[in-house]
Amino acid sequence: MYFNINSNKMFFFFILIFSTLISISANSWMGCWIGLEINLLSFIPLIINSNNMMSSEASLKYFLTQTIASINFLFSILMKLILVKNFEMNFFLSMLINSSMLMKMGSAPFHFWFPNIIEGMSWLNCFILMTWQKITPMILLSYYMNKNFLMLIMMINTIIGAIGGINQISLRKLMAFSSINNLGWMLSSIMISETLWILYFSMYSFFISIMCFFFFMVNIYFINQLFIFNLNFLLKFLILINFLSLGGLPPFLGFFPKWIIINFMLNKKFYMISFIFMMMSLITLFFYIRIIYSCILFNYLKLKWLNIYIKNKYLFIIIMKTLISILGMIFSTFYFI
Repeated sequence: MYFNINSNKMFFFFILIFSTLISISANSWMGCWIGLEINLLSFIPLIINSNNMMSSEASLKYFLTQTIASINFLFSILMKLILVKNFEMNFFLSMLINSSMLMKMGSAPFHFWFPNIIEGMSWLNCFILMTWQKITPMILLSYYMNKNFLMLIMMINTIIGAIGGINQISLRKLMAFSSINNLGWMLSSIMISETLWILYFSMYSFFISIMCFFFFMVNIYFINQLFIFNLNFLLKFLILINFLSLGGLPPFLGFFPKWIIINFMLNKKFYMISFIFMMMSLITLFFYIRIIYSCILFNYLKLKWLNIYIKNKYLFIIIMKTLISILGMIFSTFYFI
């Protein structure tokens, strides 16, 4: 098990990071657009893998969708420069800018490209697309926010993310729908405050990193592979804890940011949105538990020659991350006392 690192990939990876910093520190819309374009052109070489035809298809789809979103964004900011002379909020223009940013990050109802593209990627690229690639659009969204429009988008995100993941057998698609569901929570957190968004985003990235690292380590892409792989029970138990934490089950760390968001929404009297958020979280927990169920309980299909040996250092990383998830329940319990 090794990470295939070469100088070209490293170069594009650094450009990917710096392009995000260019966008979020730009003092004009045009600067933001330039950062987004650099980001797009640096991520495509990371996706492409000459041994995998699906990755080439994914890179082309990604390029087309992101280009459409960029054209929409460029059109919106030019319209803004022409039509809006002062800093007043224009409903139509804010909807246009918000929509292009939502398309950039794969949010519902512009989410159709997201699961398809993730299906053709390696786990490392899935992790980048589900976490880092959401930073720029999310922060640009917070600059020119149409709150009524985003309320509707938040609800659509949580519903589609939960319903879409039920039927999936591919783990990558399942994580993609989980990401769409979490995007609804992220949008609500950025409407409350940027600090809360940073908290939610960093915790979400942390849990997704554990999942992607685990699936990469054991080279699993579909739920039925979990039936036959002879995994260590300790490892299965650690993944159980992390999945429950990602789903937002109360004792674990993943519940903590969701708890804060629900508190804020209830204080603002958004009862209906809070109810939808909580119900959809239960559905996401259902399909996480289904993965664990197939991983832990279906031992009768064990094939003795499919033993998976994991290096101690990788196991140590997962144990440490799981400990943080468990310690989080102590932290979250004492926070609101």
